[in-house]
Amino acid sequence: MAPKRGDGKRKSVWPAIKPKPDLQITPLKDTHLFTVQNFFTAAESKAFIETTESIGFVHQGSLGPTKGEAFRDNDRISLDDPVLAETIWESGLKRLFADIKIRGKVAVGLNPNIRFYRYMVGQKFGRHIDESVDLGEGRMTHYTLLIYLSGSSRSKGKIDVSNNKEFSTQSLVGGETVFYDHRRGVVAEVAPIEGMALLHIHGDKCMLHEARTVTKNVKYVLRSDVAFA
Repeated sequence: MAPKRGDGKRKSVWPAIKPKPDLQITPLKDTHLFTVQNFFTAAESKAFIETTESIGFVHQGSLGPTKGEAFRDNDRISLDDPVLAETIWESGLKRLFADIKIRGKVAVGLNPNIRFYRYMVGQKFGRHIDESVDLGEGRMTHYTLLIYLSGSSRSKGKIDVSNNKEFSTQSLVGGETVFYDHRRGVVAEVAPIEGMALLHIHGDKCMLHEARTVTKNVKYVLRSDVAFA
């Protein structure tokens, strides 16, 4: 059965994700903001791009600050897939969060709502904060997980997708995730790297942040949230 195009709950056949026992955290500010290099391999990242392009993205926009919203202009797929969430969690993320506690609670897995974002040239996500999500049964999300599927790359070439278009993931320019302090000073500026994960605390401790405009090629991101209980 073909996967549902756009937003939906029907599962797709996702690429295999290899366990990665040697992942290391690189703090950018403290334990609340860090990156993980090589969270996905180059092959895994490209396979997820091919799969999402075959499903089809839906444009997502907002009216911006004058309407009380963060400016958003990107393309999205949103689906509930507990199996994919568990696979990503068990591939190495669980070990990285073993010693991280929030108000005495421990990390127990990912939000099964998985989102994929695509930013074409000229698209961006304005300054905003990420809210915590109550998943029920005592589980609350406290960290945002972003996995960059494109960016600075370890390999050459283009992604061939089913609609005969080519989406280059090389030499991505723009699309940095930038974090600000309470005085709007820059705390960290993270340029996308293929396969790298970025994690930051959200909810009442979330730093204001934005995804800058993409000016060359296409930015792809996998998004979920780390839940605690």
